[in-house]
Amino acid sequence: MVQRLVLIGCGMALACATAALMPRVAAATGGGQTGTGWQLPADAEAKKSPLQVDAKVLATGRAVFKDKCTKCHGAAGLGDGPDADPEHREDMDLTNPKRADRNADGVVFYKVANGRRRPKMPAFTDELTEQQIWSVVAYVQTLRKK
Repeated sequence: MVQRLVLIGCGMALACATAALMPRVAAATGGGQTGTGWQLPADAEAKKSPLQVDAKVLATGRAVFKDKCTKCHGAAGLGDGPDADPEHREDMDLTNPKRADRNADGVVFYKVANGRRRPKMPAFTDELTEQQIWSVVAYVQTLRKK
């Protein structure tokens, strides 16, 4: 009985600590969690890349994509990489033109930077510079079917 009460108490403490921490995480990323699990600031759609997109930026983006993204998104961005979640392949397909309409450059930037838990998308803010993230955003936008 005592062990059960200790476990319940620990569970409640963990839940309270998590609830207290989440607003700080959202504040640190400049926004809140959307219904889809993304951490996006209110101005995400309006955020513009500071880079002038050219062959060099696209080459950098392609290299970052190959290194960091193909495991899940696949070489062509179809969501068919070896670590892809088959239940969420449609969400992982970066070539879908409907996705381009919903995902302005700033939105894609924050999705790459902050990631989400489900379906899983790793956060790259600690691994990539802002310039690298903007480069991969530019490259990913070239994968969209017109």
